[in-house]
Amino acid sequence: TAVFQLESRGMKDLIKRLQPDCFEDMIALVALFRPGPLQSGMVDNFIERKHGREEISYPDATWQHESLKPILEPTYGIILYQEQVMQIAQVLAGYTLGGADMLRRAMGKKKPEEMAKQKEKFMQGAAKKKIPLDKAKKIFDLMAKFAEYGFNKSHSAAYALVSYYTAYLKTHFTVEFMASLLTHDMSNTDKILLYISECKEHDIEVLGPDINTSEREFSVEGQEKIRFGLAAVKGVGDAAITSIQEEREKEGKFTCIFDFCERVDLRRVNKKVIESLIKCGAFDALHQDRHALFAGIDTAMEWGVKKRRDSQLGQTTMFDLMPEQHSKPQLPKNKPWREPEKLAFEKEALGFYLSGHPLSPYQEQIKRLASYDTQSCQQAIDKSEVALCGVVASLKEIRTKKGKRMGFVRLEDMVGSLELVVFNEVYESCLSLLQSEQPIYVTGEINLQEDNVKILAREILSLDEMRLRKSQSVHLKIEADLMSSQAFQQLKGILEKYPGRLPIYLHINKIKEVTVLELPPDLHIHLNENFIFDVEQLLGQASVVLN
Repeated sequence: TAVFQLESRGMKDLIKRLQPDCFEDMIALVALFRPGPLQSGMVDNFIERKHGREEISYPDATWQHESLKPILEPTYGIILYQEQVMQIAQVLAGYTLGGADMLRRAMGKKKPEEMAKQKEKFMQGAAKKKIPLDKAKKIFDLMAKFAEYGFNKSHSAAYALVSYYTAYLKTHFTVEFMASLLTHDMSNTDKILLYISECKEHDIEVLGPDINTSEREFSVEGQEKIRFGLAAVKGVGDAAITSIQEEREKEGKFTCIFDFCERVDLRRVNKKVIESLIKCGAFDALHQDRHALFAGIDTAMEWGVKKRRDSQLGQTTMFDLMPEQHSKPQLPKNKPWREPEKLAFEKEALGFYLSGHPLSPYQEQIKRLASYDTQSCQQAIDKSEVALCGVVASLKEIRTKKGKRMGFVRLEDMVGSLELVVFNEVYESCLSLLQSEQPIYVTGEINLQEDNVKILAREILSLDEMRLRKSQSVHLKIEADLMSSQAFQQLKGILEKYPGRLPIYLHINKIKEVTVLELPPDLHIHLNENFIFDVEQLLGQASVVLN
C-alpha cells in the first residue's frame, strides 16, 4: 500500500506470486503487470522459471542460442523488453542500433509488408553469422510474438526506481512516510481512511486535530504518532491556519477558547472556522465538552473582540485586575453531545469518523457475522459471495430505462468504503433502512472491474436484526453487589415475559471473580429488541452480550 506502481489489487497478487528479491525483478514487475503479458501466459512462465519449477532456456529448450544468455538471463529466458528484441537482432543478425530500432517499430505496428522485409533481412543476417535457418526463423517468430507485449525497459526501470525509493522510505521512515501520504491525499476521504488503517497495521497512532499542536499539514509527533493537520479540517482555510500558527509562535499555546478568540484575527478565524475546529475535536485538550464550547462561540468571540478593542484603546477594566480564571465568562452548562451526535459532527468536519465510529459497539458481532470488510473485499475473487457490515455514507437513486428505482450506496466501515449497487427489488425492500443512520448487514456478489470493486447487493438488513437472527445464546453481565433479591425477581419476570428456545447465561461479577450460571430451559427466551431494552433498563447498558 502506497508504494508507487505496486499498490493495486492485481499488482499485490502478482508480488505475492513472484516474490521479487532484486531490483531486476522490480523492473520486471512493472513490465509484466499489463494486459498483454497477463493474458498471454508469459507472466506464469516468468514466475515458474524464477522459482525453478520450469526450465530456463534462451529462448527455448529445442532452439536456443548461447549468445542470447546475457540478454535474456535477467528475465529467466523470456523476451520481456523492447530493448531485448533490439539486442537479439544485433547479436544474431548483425543489425545496427538504428536498424534494430526500425525492427522494434515494425514489430510493434504489426504491418505485414514491413514484417516480411524485416524477416528477410533478419534471415540474411543470421546466415552470415552461421545461425541455422530453422533456428533463426523460430527465434524471429518468437521475437515478433513477444514484441506485441514488450515494454520499454528504460521506462520500467525509471518506474521501478521510484517504487524502490517509496518502499525504502516506507520501511525505514514509516511514520514520516505515512504523514507525508496523509498530507498528499488529505482531500481524498477514501485514501485517508486507507492510510489511517495502514498506520494501525504499523502501530502508528493518528492523533486528532489540536489547536495547540497541529501544523498546517500532517506532522510527526514523538516517534510513533502522527498529528492531524489543520488544513485537512473542512472549512478551515489557509488564512485562518496562518493566523493560528503566527499567534502560537508569538505568544505560546492557547489556554482556552476565550484566550483563543482574544488572540487570533477573528476576521480570518471566523465563526464557521471555530465551529469546524470544535466539531473535529481541535479544542478537546482545552475543554472536553464540545457542546459547551459550541454553544459558547458567540460569547467567546464577543469577549475576544472587546478585549482587543480595549487593548487598542489602552483601557483597563476592573476585570483585568482580577485573577485570570475569574475574569473570563463561563461557558454554558449544556448536556454533552451524545456519542452519535458527536461523531456525526466530527464526520461533517473531517469527512470521516476519527475518535470513534458508529460500528464500534458492534465489533464482536461483526467479527461473527461478516466474512469481509471493505478492505478485504479489494482482494476478493470476482463474482465471489461476501457478507459485510457498515453504515451508509451516501445514497444516490436513479431510475432505469424501465422506470424502476435503484440505488448506488457508498458503504463505510472502520477501514474504508466501497460502492453497493442495489437493484430495484432489493432497493424497494430496504429503502427506509438505507435512509436511516442504522448500521446495516449486506450480502452480495463481488463485481470486479480492474481495480474498481463493487458489490451487487442481494440482501440488506439492519445489523441489529441480523445479530438477533444469528444469535445462539444470550449472556447477561451482572454486578453482584448491585443485585438485590428484588432485582433478581425483576430479572426473572423479564425472562418469563419472553419465553422461547434461546439459552441464557448469567455472568455474576464479584470483586475479581466471575461465576457463570446456565439457566434452566423454562427460563430460555425469544430474543428481540424489547427484551434487550428491558434488561438494559434493569442491569445497565452493555449488560447483554449475544453469541
